[in-house]
Amino acid sequence: MDRTTGTRTAGTLGRVRKLLARAERAGTPEEAQACTDKAMELMARHGIDMALLAAAEPGLDEIGATRVEVADPYSAGKARLLGWTASALRCRAVLHQLGGGRVGAVTVFGFASDRERVEVLFTSLLLQAGAQLVRERPPDRGESVAAYRRSWLHGFAVQVHRRLVEAELRAVRRAEQRADRPVADGSDGAAVVLADRRDRVERAYAEAFPVLGRSRPSVLTGSGFAAGAAAGERADLGAGAITRRRSLGA
Repeated sequence: MDRTTGTRTAGTLGRVRKLLARAERAGTPEEAQACTDKAMELMARHGIDMALLAAAEPGLDEIGATRVEVADPYSAGKARLLGWTASALRCRAVLHQLGGGRVGAVTVFGFASDRERVEVLFTSLLLQAGAQLVRERPPDRGESVAAYRRSWLHGFAVQVHRRLVEAELRAVRRAEQRADRPVADGSDGAAVVLADRRDRVERAYAEAFPVLGRSRPSVLTGSGFAAGAAAGERADLGAGAITRRRSLGA
């Protein structure tokens, strides 16, 4: 890996910002979705480029932890959204339970470049979900609004996770297709490098949290899952958070 890769990664983020700005100004939902999908693909490519750069320069990208505070209402749902975003981007997450089904914070564990991607995406997704969630009401007036919104947020998180995983897999395939001949410096291909990084994260995670318990599965009774999933399908996976940061607990 040479300086060209580092230059390309910086250029990729610049293109992401421009695409997201176009999505925000788009005249039609179709145009906005096209810009968003392209931005998502470029963000996935950025993750691979950073991984390859780090493989060629040991010490450039270290494993560590980032603690992210989450706040009520719906702190457990927000924590799941963060945890599944982290999982899709090759990180692990630890939820810090407060009791009563609430979560106070999430520790994201992984390589620095991947943790940065997780924070950028989660900041955006939380803002998008929050803006929609306050308008959501169950179609049946007898249903609990809180229960409906909890299931809505669950559906949103499930769909976002699926889209992120698919984008990462497509980016890996394209990276492998570009490497259609052996790398001159003997470097491994993208799939091998990413598998090694995931294995290293798993080993470090196990060492850092050797006696971590498993949380009990959440039981959601609301009927908002389908509506939340549809919103997750439309979600801008990057949004303005790439250029502006806000409170994650809002």
